[in-house]
Amino acid sequence: MAKMEANPIFNAKGNDDVQNRTIIKGNSTGLFQLNSTKYSWAKNLYQVMVGNFWLPEKVWGLGEDGVQFKNELSADEQRAYKGILSFLIFLDSIQTVNLPNFSEYITAPEVNLILSIQAYQEAIHSQSYATILETVVDSEDRDEIYYFWKTDKHLLERNEFIWGIYQDFIDKPSDKNFFRGVIGNFLLESIYFYNGFAFFDTLADQAKMVATDRMINYIRRDELTHVTIFANIIKEIKTEFPDIYDEQMIYDMMKVAVDQEITWSKHILGKNIIGMGHENIENYTKWLANERLSMLGLKPLYDNVTANPYKHLDRLQDNNGEKGNFFESTVTNYAQSSAMNGSWEF
Repeated sequence: MAKMEANPIFNAKGNDDVQNRTIIKGNSTGLFQLNSTKYSWAKNLYQVMVGNFWLPEKVWGLGEDGVQFKNELSADEQRAYKGILSFLIFLDSIQTVNLPNFSEYITAPEVNLILSIQAYQEAIHSQSYATILETVVDSEDRDEIYYFWKTDKHLLERNEFIWGIYQDFIDKPSDKNFFRGVIGNFLLESIYFYNGFAFFDTLADQAKMVATDRMINYIRRDELTHVTIFANIIKEIKTEFPDIYDEQMIYDMMKVAVDQEITWSKHILGKNIIGMGHENIENYTKWLANERLSMLGLKPLYDNVTANPYKHLDRLQDNNGEKGNFFESTVTNYAQSSAMNGSWEF
């Protein structure tokens, strides 16, 4: 397997001309020369991501969620709430740590720029989960949530699969392992979060844990930009490095991701969460996989699944343009996509 070389901090012999720029394996100086850019989608995403700036401390209402958690959620809902938070904490933690390693091999400064913003956003998400735990959950339960993977084999297996993909590239930075890591990033951002997000939407639809869902909506908005980053990186690799691009690898890894997401979601949600039966979990995950493959210009993996079973929850999410936040009187204006339905196309 061809070995990939990380970018030097500075390359005095580099050439930053746009016509010579490539997404990877380029010869850039290392300067962030952003007045001339090749990848317009990255420049557009920069504007969206900066415009989406938010702080978890500004999300109000978590104190009421704390009362509801203790007094109104069923034991199954409490277990799912804690288990899903544990998985989300892991996902954003590993992304914060891994993205700088990955960015070392990107040779387009406009793409490095948005990957840096992504890493910052992942860190904000981690602080968001800490804010939720501090406000909603008893202090003696916090470590249980952070380290749930130590006692739950399903969560440990999921976590090992994800970090294994990233670690393989760090240990053996080959072309194949790099592309596998790109797909891993895409799958993490586009598949792994979303049954968890749907759970919080389902609670909010019953007027439960509304502030938590408000926080999740901000996180979801960020994650959709991250999906778009890696979808575009995959498409650029296909164009510029067809020998590295591997369509079958995408399908194979997507199938594993879908199977794991379904197994985990059925396990942590059980059979007693209203609106999230096992059939809905399976159909939603497969529908979402088809949507994500469509972003890459690929055919669906599951021809028999064509509808989103959680379509009714779209009203809980902010969409493109100007719209009032759910359960909030202020109006926020930002460019974004519906978390269940779509994605940006730049």
